Amino acid sequence: MYETGRRCRQFFSLKEVRIYTGIAVAALLLNVAAWKSTTLCDAYIVYVFPLLVNLMGRFSGLFPFSLGEWMIAAGILLILGAAVCAVLLLIKRIHKRAAQSFFRFFAWTVLWVFVVITFNSSMLYHGTGFAQKYMGGAGGEYSLEECIRVHNLVAEECNRLSTRMVRDGEGNILCGENDAMEQEAIVCMRALGKTYPQLKGWYPEPKPMFFSDLMCQMYMCGYYFPFSMEANYNDVMYVMNKPATLCHELAHLRGFILEDEANFISYLACIQSEDVVFQYSGYLSVITYLRNDLIRARREDPKGYEQAAAMIAPVELLPQVKEDNVFVKQEEWDRIHAQAWLSTDTLEQASDTLTDTLLKLNGVSDGKISYNRVVELLLQYYAGARAS
Repeated sequence: MYETGRRCRQFFSLKEVRIYTGIAVAALLLNVAAWKSTTLCDAYIVYVFPLLVNLMGRFSGLFPFSLGEWMIAAGILLILGAAVCAVLLLIKRIHKRAAQSFFRFFAWTVLWVFVVITFNSSMLYHGTGFAQKYMGGAGGEYSLEECIRVHNLVAEECNRLSTRMVRDGEGNILCGENDAMEQEAIVCMRALGKTYPQLKGWYPEPKPMFFSDLMCQMYMCGYYFPFSMEANYNDVMYVMNKPATLCHELAHLRGFILEDEANFISYLACIQSEDVVFQYSGYLSVITYLRNDLIRARREDPKGYEQAAAMIAPVELLPQVKEDNVFVKQEEWDRIHAQAWLSTDTLEQASDTLTDTLLKLNGVSDGKISYNRVVELLLQYYAGARAS
């Protein structure tokens, strides 16, 4: 213990150690309190978090590019630099004072990351959920017939809207520029705030990501950056993914950090838009989840599924809808794979593992599978709509 303290003082003054420890302990205790108190987190989300969104979001908005994306790049370089510096120090190829300055900076950066994640991410995971706040609590059990009914509603809208899209000669959907979609997403979210008050307030403009090819390889549509309060999106994925992704990431900036809730909020925002492209994107964003649930039900209980399907036949999607419901067009995949430094399989697996781990660390027990829980929210929403 004494030896550890002695080595620590080689890099930090006693005053720095005390300040550093005090901040680290305070952040740790705040995380513990967040796990224990939903009331604390709710108050934080309502009264404090919007102030941070305004302050940090307006600052990052001064930059025309994704500030958070380059922060992550800088962080990776910093970690590599720390490894190199440690090796050089061991072989005595770097001046001790230079190493001292670097590791002091590195340590304070790590602490800053921990504090930012605490305030802009961890605290959000333990607040009252969207269903509890606005839909009367947990939805309970739903019959297979109800699942098919909601699936059919969404499928019918997908089929209808697919015929209303303006397309080029190859069948690709034509829509406005990114700037127009970014603004429409903000309009949609503000409109939804009239029904769900937590969604009221100021929104930063979403930004396309420079490393969108890498995002494609990780099968990521967008990202909420807690370090810069930005809603960023993959600019290479097929255009029909963009409206729903924009609204999804903006939902995180109103304190709804759970992925299934952001999916659901995005769905509501898009389908209530006056823009048919947004409407179509909203319905497409959930149709796969609904279809997967029906496939799972058919596999697990074939007889029960046949009985339910005899009462309410599942609607088949038009071939055009299936073509539109794609993450990345083949020509883009060909270009990405030709230029890629790492294989898509490797990056996808790494991304899935990291996302799953982070979600579980924040109390989401089913990790990445939680995205699928948007189906439960859809069933609860439409059950409530029919009851009213």
